[in-house]
Amino acid sequence: MKHALVVTTAAAAALLLGGCGGSSTQTQPATSPPTPSASETSQPATSGAATESSAAAATSQAAQAGPALCKAGSLTATTDSSGGGAAGSVYMQLIVTNSGTEPCLLKGYAGVSLTAGADGEPIGAAATRDDSTPVTDVLLAPGKAGAATLRYTQAANYPDCTRTPAAGLRVYPPDDTDSLFLAQPLDACANTEINLLIIGAFQPK
Repeated sequence: MKHALVVTTAAAAALLLGGCGGSSTQTQPATSPPTPSASETSQPATSGAATESSAAAATSQAAQAGPALCKAGSLTATTDSSGGGAAGSVYMQLIVTNSGTEPCLLKGYAGVSLTAGADGEPIGAAATRDDSTPVTDVLLAPGKAGAATLRYTQAANYPDCTRTPAAGLRVYPPDDTDSLFLAQPLDACANTEINLLIIGAFQPK
């Protein structure tokens, strides 16, 4: 009877251990789901960070750039010749006004020439620059103006001038390829070696 009890107990223990081992093997797959790769988990965050960084850099550069240069399309131009003249010359103020809705920067010298009309070709030499006045930043808020001194020498002062009637002045704002036309009848010299116009740098008005 004692031998039978020992065998029975041992057999029971063996069955119990076998049952536990089988249960563990069958449940292993359910408790070990696939682990995402490092690239799968990190890629969206990295891409988002890069986009935010690029946007921040662009905003910073735009802020540092400041107002855009004034362009002909957002300017109007007039002249004021009340400054008088001397020795056959007329001194006038070339005045440009910001007619746009945003501030703009006016800096440097205008390109000025006498022309046969709004769409006509320049006549003679373009204005030379008077560098006695320093170049400065002129910030034009909407409705505000800047001015530059423009000197016109009478064509009659030059005996060898091939006098040609001009309908007015063509004005190119600094660093602009578009122009403004000012109707102002004047005599021009077709000779390109004769300079009738001298322009100074724009200053605040």
